[in-house]
Amino acid sequence: MRIGLFGTGRVATALAPALVAAGHELAFVAGRTHTSVLALAALAPGCAALVLPLTQLPPADVYLLAVPEAAVPELLAAVAWPTGALVAHLAGALPVAVFAAAPQVHGGVLYPLQTFSPGRTIDWPAVPLFVEAPELAAETTLLALARSLSLHVAQLDSAQRLHLHLGAVFASNFTNHVLGISHQLLAEAKLDFNLLAPLVRETVDKALSAHLGPFAVQTGPAARHDAPTLAAHAAALAAHPAWQALYTQLTLSIQAAEAARVARPASPA
Repeated sequence: MRIGLFGTGRVATALAPALVAAGHELAFVAGRTHTSVLALAALAPGCAALVLPLTQLPPADVYLLAVPEAAVPELLAAVAWPTGALVAHLAGALPVAVFAAAPQVHGGVLYPLQTFSPGRTIDWPAVPLFVEAPELAAETTLLALARSLSLHVAQLDSAQRLHLHLGAVFASNFTNHVLGISHQLLAEAKLDFNLLAPLVRETVDKALSAHLGPFAVQTGPAARHDAPTLAAHAAALAAHPAWQALYTQLTLSIQAAEAARVARPASPA
């Protein structure tokens, strides 16, 4: 397919070479700064580097909006889209209904469930891709595009995708923040953060493989109501009141989840 790519951030930078590797033609990259679009366009032979706003849009089979969610409505309003163009955003929490503001286009969603960071190589065949489009022709095209990139493609409506994105924020972004707290606490004690690596890997592996879900394999002082340890930890966090409050809230949440799990009736044999 001939693809027009809007955006020069983390997602666009990971997606552009993947599209080329999958055999697609990257017609152009469009962004706000000349330097960033030049750098990304250089990854694809013959790719044009366009700076927003655009007075004329080159033809493409699919226009992909790899921009922050808040920028999608603005972009839809600012670009003179060809009538009948297929335009898809890549956002997790943005409903497909956002395209109602641009009735001249066929709107859709191509959502990659992955975290993107500079310098990290993405294994695109392993990335789950979720497609949504109100019209059959747009859906068919986006499914074909998704399947050229990934071995894990599914259709998901906006409500399901919002819940998936919310779960992903807890699983990835919040987990990363908590690991950041761990990193700083160990650094303050002059301890190597890599000491936690085996524990973190086992925790994730166990949570992903737990038959009854991660709550069923919860361990630690909160789950066992170890009051002396909980008090010692709270005292050790005195210099970090925000983290101390977070520790308390997570402890209460763990204990509530554990109480609900224990009280849940056993499934019949």
